[in-house]
Amino acid sequence: MCCSALAPVLSELLRKFKVPSVLFELLLGILVGPAVFNLASSTPTIHTLATLGLSFLFFLAGYEIEPRKIAGKPLLLGVSSWLMSLVLAFAFAFVLSLTGFVLSTLLVGLCLTTTAIGTLLPMVKDRGLVDSPFGTFLLAAGSVGEFGPVVLVTVLLGGKSSQVQFGLLVVFIVLAVVIVGIARRGQPPRVVEAMARNLHTSAQLPIRVVVLLIVLMVALAVSLRVDLLLGAFAAGLVAKTAMSSQQSHDLEPKIEAIAFGFFIPIFFITSGMAFDLHALFGSAALKVPLYVVLLLVVRGLPALLVYRKVLGRSHRLALALVQATGLPLIVVITTIGLEMESMRPSTAAALVAAGMISVLVFPLLGFSILDRGAGGSPLRKNLPSDDEASAFDF
Repeated sequence: MCCSALAPVLSELLRKFKVPSVLFELLLGILVGPAVFNLASSTPTIHTLATLGLSFLFFLAGYEIEPRKIAGKPLLLGVSSWLMSLVLAFAFAFVLSLTGFVLSTLLVGLCLTTTAIGTLLPMVKDRGLVDSPFGTFLLAAGSVGEFGPVVLVTVLLGGKSSQVQFGLLVVFIVLAVVIVGIARRGQPPRVVEAMARNLHTSAQLPIRVVVLLIVLMVALAVSLRVDLLLGAFAAGLVAKTAMSSQQSHDLEPKIEAIAFGFFIPIFFITSGMAFDLHALFGSAALKVPLYVVLLLVVRGLPALLVYRKVLGRSHRLALALVQATGLPLIVVITTIGLEMESMRPSTAAALVAAGMISVLVFPLLGFSILDRGAGGSPLRKNLPSDDEASAFDF
């Protein structure tokens, strides 16, 4: 908990450089972990809390998605961009595997296709970009960049055959769609009244319902051999669909307080504790710049091409940098790779280090480009030009 409290303090002290607290959480985890001072170790209880933190991270990623908002052109472009990234990622990973640089084309390729929308969301919200055209495209691209890799991890890295795993995934998706459909019907007036009445009391009924929803959806996913991340993501979609705008407005600060104030930092700190710092010494250190460049090329290049008709040059460059940010799923995929003995510790450490660098560098560069392009003001306060306005008319 000391690390959890210290991370935002350090972020505030360095607010001039806009360093996200998640990076300090990882770094502090490395320092207190076995790799450096060996002051803390992961216990079963800590592991459970970290799993809840990861679940909350993906719950919020799903919760922030408004299907009606990203439907249509933003979602279509997001899917197109990610499919192009998938081709590039597997092509680069295949070449690396042929040279013996990596053991698994699949694992490295999946790491390169991720977008850390859960990590980016606080930065996007702090800058008031959620409701801007740029924010809409980023949310759509980031959602696909997290949902797509999670689906492939579930199908291709599950314990059963790909056909069985795909069938179980379809069952989960059908059940999730049914639950979302039920949530769309709205809540009976008595339920709405009970929720509102107990929101600011010691009962905190709405919060307890949300936590129960996360646990149930994650349990459903795990029981069907589907990755728990997909269950948490689906829980966010269900919660967003079921709540009215007023409920969402009242409840969101409380959910974020629990998630970012307690559970999510534990996930990042324990991830730092598990980081194999010694594996970075020697030749492994040379892999980090390579993976940083590959993250930028694989996720950034498609953005420059796919969005050329709907975003101006500076906006496309900013989107390319921001959507190349990846970390949580890289941690998950590399952990799976190490457990399967399909990835060297040096490769896993280099990929996670590259993800950490992407979280630190890419958003700062991307948002600074946006600020310069908007004359130093948030994008949502600046009307697009005539050409851009026609491009946004979808």
